[in-house]
Amino acid sequence: MTTSDQLNRSITLHSWPPRRIVSLVPSQTELLYDLGLKDEVVGITKFCVRPDTWFQSKTRIGGTKTLNIPKIAALQPDLIIGNREENDRAQIETLAERFPVWMSDIRTLADAYDMIRRVGELTGKDREAGDLVQKIQTGLTGSPYPATVGDMPSAAYLIWRKPYMAAGGDTFIHEMMHVAGFENAFAHKNRYPEISPEELSKTRPDVILLSSEPYPFAEKHTNTIRDLCPGARVLLVDGEIFSWYGSRLLHAGKYFRELRKSLNLA
Repeated sequence: MTTSDQLNRSITLHSWPPRRIVSLVPSQTELLYDLGLKDEVVGITKFCVRPDTWFQSKTRIGGTKTLNIPKIAALQPDLIIGNREENDRAQIETLAERFPVWMSDIRTLADAYDMIRRVGELTGKDREAGDLVQKIQTGLTGSPYPATVGDMPSAAYLIWRKPYMAAGGDTFIHEMMHVAGFENAFAHKNRYPEISPEELSKTRPDVILLSSEPYPFAEKHTNTIRDLCPGARVLLVDGEIFSWYGSRLLHAGKYFRELRKSLNLA
């Protein structure tokens, strides 16, 4: 089977459907589980914490950017699934010299839906993938998206501290902020820019969202943020909901509606 990935690279699988899959990304690992590939997945990263049964039982092949290539090779995968942003390019190129490596590249919900469907086709789970996308879309029905930007409260989404780093306008998090009904206060910046305390204060967002990952913001961090932006609502939010682009999206619609309700937003 020959196909292409989201980087428009040609990928040839010498056996289809694949029987020995290595996943290099947590959100896509969970997707493979929900597609029913319980026996086919043989390797995951140390950050692939969902499902817990896999985290406990599957072979761990390093971190997303620190892959243990000899350990992956020992698993003799007939398919490796990674992501452009989350994995190291040099390591991916090394793996691709020996194994079929399918890469995702996701900035929007449309990209996420496309990835889910194409991974389904790649693994012989077309029907399951189509059903999953439909369920996600149904769950998001009734969310503020696509609301007029001027009607949405502005929000800063922080992913790191010391230094503070925010989600910029060309990220999947930016897309999910829009789906949740927020205007990204740092939409004019790219990727994950460093934000000084003075810049955050000057920006004066209506809401500041503190993510649970990759930096594990906690209640103890909220007072410092409130001192910088006394007029803002400061909330701890589930980073998996905002940044995981696989089957975790099934929970997004309900989560966003509850989040807006907590802010007394329509």
